[in-house]
Amino acid sequence: MLSLLNPSFSIFNPNTKTKTIHHPNKRSISTIVKCNHDNIKDEARRHRDNHNFSAKYIPFNAAPDSTESYSLDEIVYRSRSGGLLDVQHDMEALKKFDGAYWKALFDSRVGKTTWPYGSGVWSKKEWVLPGIDSDDIVSAFEGNSNLFWAERYGKQFVGMNDLWVKHCGISHSGSFKDLGMTVLVSQVNRLRKLNRPVYGVGCASTGDTSAALSAYCASAGIPSIVFLPANKISTAQLVQPIANGSLVLSIDTDFDGCMKLIREVTSELPIYLANSLNSLRIEGQKTAAIEILQQFDWEVPDWVIIPGGNLGNIYAFYKGFKMCKDLGLVDRIPRLVCAQAANANPLYLYYKSGWQEFKAVKAENTFASAIQIGDPVSIDRAVLALQNSDGIVEEATEEELMDAMAQADSTGMFICPHTGVALTALIKLRNSGVIGPSERTVVVSTAHGLKFTQSKTDYHSGNIPGMGKFANPPVSVKADFESVMDELKGFLLSKAPKYK
Repeated sequence: MLSLLNPSFSIFNPNTKTKTIHHPNKRSISTIVKCNHDNIKDEARRHRDNHNFSAKYIPFNAAPDSTESYSLDEIVYRSRSGGLLDVQHDMEALKKFDGAYWKALFDSRVGKTTWPYGSGVWSKKEWVLPGIDSDDIVSAFEGNSNLFWAERYGKQFVGMNDLWVKHCGISHSGSFKDLGMTVLVSQVNRLRKLNRPVYGVGCASTGDTSAALSAYCASAGIPSIVFLPANKISTAQLVQPIANGSLVLSIDTDFDGCMKLIREVTSELPIYLANSLNSLRIEGQKTAAIEILQQFDWEVPDWVIIPGGNLGNIYAFYKGFKMCKDLGLVDRIPRLVCAQAANANPLYLYYKSGWQEFKAVKAENTFASAIQIGDPVSIDRAVLALQNSDGIVEEATEEELMDAMAQADSTGMFICPHTGVALTALIKLRNSGVIGPSERTVVVSTAHGLKFTQSKTDYHSGNIPGMGKFANPPVSVKADFESVMDELKGFLLSKAPKYK
């Protein structure tokens, strides 16, 4: 039966066990209907994608007359000129289907276990890696993360009634890096089956990248190698690649030093480079932007605020929003804000100079350790995203980001310090009047707070000099009834409702 809201309809074919979504005057795409005795990959094998969608590498921000391109099955990270690469999709093929068709297709896959579409990333497979076989995909059904209405925080701390937090850290390895890593490791899985010279996958990391890489490689049985800056990441982040069987090299340098080494090593050994220099990860991370639109029933928020370190994610969000606009799912893109720690703020300084001259900085220690990067690989990508979205860059001091994290936690969240950086940017933009009280705003939370329990403990215990404005330390009480009652009475009196 035709829907009044969507002219698409579906027909079940009992012979092929597929359901086909039809759209007037458009080609159709089939989805799989479960059979009783098959596992989800068996079902997928019976149904092969029948489309003409394709993607390839091209130089990032290439001139319209550039003819340089590479197959996704090539092992290549840079253009001939040494610049970044980008994944370019055949937009003309995708445009043969209108926005209503894509919305209906993506919505039909949410919350399902059909392989691989139960993933928030692979539910957009046609826009991610259209040519990969479903058998080659390595997925933990990542994505589909909570878009949380921060009602109390919005009203109490920033005077807003339409503030949302996209909890990308509620994911398989506890960070948004899963979204990109499922794509990269899936392509590596394909390359190995094609007998390409890939013996393992390596990355430099401030913690979250290594956790995601090690998990997905372990799932696929692919060796992984991790370069970590010694004594600069949390124990929770360190233990993840160790537990997943990676070779972990703790190196006496910072992230930028680790990045330099891994690039040199992967040019000499058959190790596939997994850092965000690799544009495949952008394809997975962009699906978080599409997911936000989907969760708002395809309405566009006014602002999206994203923590920034190596700066691939700000471009990924821009790319996801722009793709939705270009293919007719929405009619505009939101304004983007990139939030940096003041101790690692090269993009902020570049922005404040009016984009006159970029200078790498020596990143100082920050509680937002995953964005402690002074020479970001994706600086050009970030600038393009911000300039084309009327974007803004803000920064947060250590005290500001830790206070913002404590305030958010006090309203029921449990966020990472990087989200504290983004919330600080929001506070500053609200105080300056740039973001209005009724504008729909999404703050992207990039990692789970459980990865950063030590910094939270130190904050609330008063172990960080000069910090703790919103600390809530445990209270020591004698083990007798009167002492406990005195403490509770004082607490309840301080929290008593104030009636008008």
